[in-house]
Amino acid sequence: MPEISWEDFEKVDVRVGTVVEAKLFPEARKPSIRLVVDFGAEIGTRKTSAQLTAHYGPEGLVGRQVVAVVNFPPKRIAGFESEVLVLGVPDESGEVVLLSPDHAVPAGGRMF
Repeated sequence: MPEISWEDFEKVDVRVGTVVEAKLFPEARKPSIRLVVDFGAEIGTRKTSAQLTAHYGPEGLVGRQVVAVVNFPPKRIAGFESEVLVLGVPDESGEVVLLSPDHAVPAGGRMF
């Protein structure tokens, strides 16, 4: 990966939000879950879909804090408008494991 400047990094708005709704997304090509995430008063709630079904079910995601990029343009996925990118890393089998704070933090907290 090429090096980026500090100014480039500052353009990426990464925030913590709390999942307030999660439903299976059968219309997606790959098994996915639709999420509604609350990022607090400044940003509000945003929708997204994520390929999380290997390790997570919808019922286990509600109330969980997640980390997401909130300043990408919306993207259409199987007729659904995804507004943020929830962040994760692959496990040894390539399945997504969510990034999240290890202590509760206020919704909308910005990574720095």
